[in-house]
Amino acid sequence: MASKTASKDIITIRGSAAIVSEFFGYAANSILYNRGVYPEESFVKVKKYGLPMLLTQDEGVKSFIANINAQLSEWLEAGKLQRVVLVIMSKSTNEVLERWNFSIETDSEVVEKGVSREKSDKEIMREIQAIMRQIASSITYLPCLDEPCVFDVLAYTDKDVAVPFTWIESDPKLIANPQMIHKVDTLVSYKNDEWDEQ
Repeated sequence: MASKTASKDIITIRGSAAIVSEFFGYAANSILYNRGVYPEESFVKVKKYGLPMLLTQDEGVKSFIANINAQLSEWLEAGKLQRVVLVIMSKSTNEVLERWNFSIETDSEVVEKGVSREKSDKEIMREIQAIMRQIASSITYLPCLDEPCVFDVLAYTDKDVAVPFTWIESDPKLIANPQMIHKVDTLVSYKNDEWDEQ
């Protein structure tokens, strides 16, 4: 019985990869909802990480995020993922309006030597809650997106990683004259033409 409890509290690279990729899915849904990329009525409320979360019911978006999470998990397990960026663009011009950066820190000892790190479920939940709250608070500082938008996800990996045929090489989708908001574990930047005029 004690060994079950002990193993539950140890995060292996596989467990960590599953947690991080699942978290990204919820974070992406939260951003898409709060930034109005998809209609409010296409989301349903669920409770996750001790917080109310919104998940899209749009089958295309659900499938897209599920496929991304599966690939992210694979790269995370191999220790090959450095950063994931959710990009919000103008639907009509493809101009990048926002970039939501999620930095990935990989413990090389865990990947290379199979060392386990101990972290309680409670501690993991607190860390995820803090990042979700940071996302929510960052959104309050951003200007409204007043045009139809689309999103994409960029993954920054080690150079030796083979890109699956379902993914394509992309430019970094940078923002012209970005305004930086916060930088903790995520970085939010956005385009604001009004500030360019001053």
